Amino acid sequence: MKRRIGILTSGGDCPGLNATIRGVAKAAYELFDAEIVGIADGYRGLIEGEWQEMKRSQFSGILTLGGTILGTSRQPFRNMRIIGDDNVDKVANMKENYEKMKLDCLVTLGGNGTHKTANLLSQEGLNVIGLPKTIDNDIYGTDFTFGFHTAVDIATDVLDRCHTTAASHGRCLVVEIMGNKAGWLTLYSGIAGGADVILLPEVPYDIKEVARVAEARARSKKAFSIIAVAEGAMDRKEAKMKRKEREAARAAEGFTCISARIAKQLAEMVGVEARNVVPGHIQRGGSPNAYDRVLSTQFGVHAAQLIRDGQYGYTVALCGNSITHNKLEDIAGVPKPVPQDHQMIQVGRDMGISFGDKQSK
Repeated sequence: MKRRIGILTSGGDCPGLNATIRGVAKAAYELFDAEIVGIADGYRGLIEGEWQEMKRSQFSGILTLGGTILGTSRQPFRNMRIIGDDNVDKVANMKENYEKMKLDCLVTLGGNGTHKTANLLSQEGLNVIGLPKTIDNDIYGTDFTFGFHTAVDIATDVLDRCHTTAASHGRCLVVEIMGNKAGWLTLYSGIAGGADVILLPEVPYDIKEVARVAEARARSKKAFSIIAVAEGAMDRKEAKMKRKEREAARAAEGFTCISARIAKQLAEMVGVEARNVVPGHIQRGGSPNAYDRVLSTQFGVHAAQLIRDGQYGYTVALCGNSITHNKLEDIAGVPKPVPQDHQMIQVGRDMGISFGDKQSK
């Protein structure tokens, strides 16, 4: 039986998108009579009707390629049902273009926002399958998302390099890792990169505790410190504020990022030479590592299997050692923060790593 499949990548790019696209396409060609339609720039292309029929050759040589051959964009879920000044009914357009493309299924690769819109379209009657992508690893129902492990490798490499320069100059380096709402990337790379302090959005910190660690190390034979801080980390006072209040308070202090503020505070409180490092989008770029190539391929193949079996309204997931799937309606919009009692946090505490909350040994 012939299946005509539309594929789009939405939200921020990350390593593994092309590997996953390749997994879907190659498995689909093997499992059934497939036609693949590539939709440009995520949901924007679906809204505006920008797409192309793909050839088999377009899926060769992309396993190791970073970014996405389809392009991507951010189309906030909160605006999907809002008709703006352009008078475009985005949901109606997406449904209409789905029909114009004569799709049997739409495969969406993306993070939380992408999955919310995928669930919306599923509830509107379209056949949709989701694939969980994000370096933040914050999609509910899957142990890992593709892109996460590559980002951990990159962030760890940054921390490794900061170690050598911090040790050479006796400095305190505050490295800001991506992760606005969830600290998975900072937690894993912080432990892998030997950070002395790890600050997560889920564990509000006390700057005095961070200063205590920096001061103790400055007085010891290890006269340098490495602090891994998630971009969404907040102190205990900020944790009681709403997001806009936090942003306004930081702007009033003249800081554009959390790492710059912490570095300044430590320099003033401890007297150490403190600098902040922001690797930024480097963490999202480049080729996927071996783990993500395998995971992306597994995810893509499972999506093709679901299409073969006519099972729609699901997103693919990794649970334990098994590739499985969850209902879109069960995971869309559900947060996945790092639990404060997570085993990895306890591993860090037992190694003497501070999480800025005075519970570390």
